[in-house]
Amino acid sequence: MPSEIRLAFAHPSERSMATAAPGPLDRISLRDHTVEVEIGAFQAERGSTQRISFNVVVEIAPLPKDLDDDVDRILSYDKLTEAIAHELAAERLNLLETLAERVAERILLEHQAVRAFVRIEKLDRGPGALGVEVVRSKDQITHLAGEQDRPHPRLMYLSNAAIDSENLTAWIDQMECRKRPLILCVGTHPLAVPTTGHKWTQRRIDLLAIEQNAWRLAAKDDRCVVVSTRTELDWAMKNGQICVWAPSKIVLDAVEGPSAPPSNSVALAAWFAATFEAGEMIVLGGDLPDNPGVPLRAVSVEQAQL
Repeated sequence: MPSEIRLAFAHPSERSMATAAPGPLDRISLRDHTVEVEIGAFQAERGSTQRISFNVVVEIAPLPKDLDDDVDRILSYDKLTEAIAHELAAERLNLLETLAERVAERILLEHQAVRAFVRIEKLDRGPGALGVEVVRSKDQITHLAGEQDRPHPRLMYLSNAAIDSENLTAWIDQMECRKRPLILCVGTHPLAVPTTGHKWTQRRIDLLAIEQNAWRLAAKDDRCVVVSTRTELDWAMKNGQICVWAPSKIVLDAVEGPSAPPSNSVALAAWFAATFEAGEMIVLGGDLPDNPGVPLRAVSVEQAQL
């Protein structure tokens, strides 16, 4: 038992050696790679950064005998730090477990990588280091390999006048028959929204008002499903589901969030369209924002011919 406890807290390189399958494997490692990042599930961890430390070991197939000291034929250390940087930039995360898993999976996309050990520790949350460690092997991952095949959806922003129009179902029918997946975005509901005079609390209230309106739209057409995470959106697009975007989670978790406030809901939808690499955005009953980042056109509710 004492040896098992020691191994549990040992560096990932020792754990790699202790749990290695039969047969020769080489290893590369990254020790004590420390970055400052905003991460954590508690409210006190939002709006400020903290230090987290990465220790990574990757088991790789033995190097070819004709390597000839060619750096382009090996798994570079840069690939490890790039995997970390990529996942930190993708979105704000609550859990170290999620970050560790994503880093391991991204490393394993490298063809030389066989198994990855990723340990992440928070250095500023107490007197010691608080962390997690994950172990992943090549045969456990499949979903990231198709990341480049992610579809480029068509987004349609619906004003309240459009949502309440008797033509709503017909407009969705027309958009649904197009080849690209369809995501619907809305603004705040038509009722009065509470005001707080405080920037960050008002932001949350305005985002929630948009989500309430998303549910109001979903009640008008059974094909519309309210979704709030990238995972849900990816699955829905691949399976032909019509989504209505509930923005709170993606906006609050964004590393580089929208510059426009939620009260400017068309600009917020345009930011989302750009982050999701939408093929086109149609604004049905609203004004076009400046510098939308995606192909965009406005259509009046009265003259809508999609």
